[in-house]
Amino acid sequence: MEYFSSLECFVRSAEVGSFAEAARRLSLTPAAVGKSVAKLEIRLGVRLFQRSTRKLTLTEAGQRFLAEVGSSLNTIQHAVANLASAQGSPAGTLKVSVGTIFGCLYVMPLLGEFLSRYPAITPDWHFDNRQVDLIGGGFDAAIGGGFDLPQGVVARKLAPAHRVLVASPDWMLANAHVSHPDDLSECDGILIRSPQTGRIRSWPLIHRTQEQTPLRLKLRMTMSDSEAACRAAVQGLGVALVSMPFAVPYLRAGTLQRVLPDWYVEDGSICIYYSEHKLLPGKTRAFVDFTIEQFARQELARHFSAV
Repeated sequence: MEYFSSLECFVRSAEVGSFAEAARRLSLTPAAVGKSVAKLEIRLGVRLFQRSTRKLTLTEAGQRFLAEVGSSLNTIQHAVANLASAQGSPAGTLKVSVGTIFGCLYVMPLLGEFLSRYPAITPDWHFDNRQVDLIGGGFDAAIGGGFDLPQGVVARKLAPAHRVLVASPDWMLANAHVSHPDDLSECDGILIRSPQTGRIRSWPLIHRTQEQTPLRLKLRMTMSDSEAACRAAVQGLGVALVSMPFAVPYLRAGTLQRVLPDWYVEDGSICIYYSEHKLLPGKTRAFVDFTIEQFARQELARHFSAV
C-alpha cells in the first residue's frame, strides 16, 4: 500500500509540477509528498525529478516512468471507486467546474434532487467563467461551452450555445426603425470582450433561413460577462449581444426584448465534459447522467435555442 501511495504522489506531482500543489490535492503535507517520492526514487534507483526552488521538472527517466505508470494508476483508482460504488450508492467528493451565473441559474437548482438520490456524494463545485484544465485540475466534470478537448476528455451536448441581440423596451420604442442588420451600424453596442483573450470577437449574424451577414454595432462599451451586458441593456444603454441562457430570465420578465428576433449568432454547444475512461467513477457517471436527464426534462435545449 505504501508503494501505491508513493506512485500516486509521483504521478500527481508530475501532473502539476509541484509537491505543494500535489499535497493539497492529496490532502497531505508537501513534506510527506516529497518524502514519499524520494523513497520511490531510492527503490527504483533513479532520480525522477530535477528539483529547484522555483519548479519541479521530470528527468528523462521520470518522463518514461510517468508514461508507463500514469494511466495504470488512474485505471486502478477508477476501479477502486467503482467497486466502492457497486457496494452501495455512488460516493465520494465530486469536483465540478461551471460558470458562475450559469451555474447559479441552471445547475444549482438541481442540487437538492441530486443529493436526495445520491446522499453519499459530497459536492465540491467551483464557479469560474474561465476554462479549466479538467484533468490537470483534478475535476470530475465541467459544464460550459467552447472548451478545448484535450486527449482523454469527452463532451456530451446539453443545449445549443446561441447568442442574441437584446435591448430594453424603451430602447425598442425609440428605435422602431431597426428592422435589418444594416440598421445596427449606428446603434450603441454593448459587446462582450473575451476574458481569455481580451479581444472582441467578430460575429456573423445568421437568419432563420441560414442567410448570413456581418454584425456591425457601434461600440459603446464592452463587458466580459453576458450577465453584466444584460444589466447594462436593461438601463437602455444600447443593444447587447449576449448568450441565450443569460437572456432568458430577462426576456421572460419583459425587462429585455430581442432585437431582430429572426437573427442570432451560432456559438457551438453547451456541453458537460468529463474524462474518457472505461472505468468512470460512479459519482461522475451519476452526475453526468443526472445532468443530461434534467436538461432534457426541463427542455433547456429548446429554451436556449434562438431559432
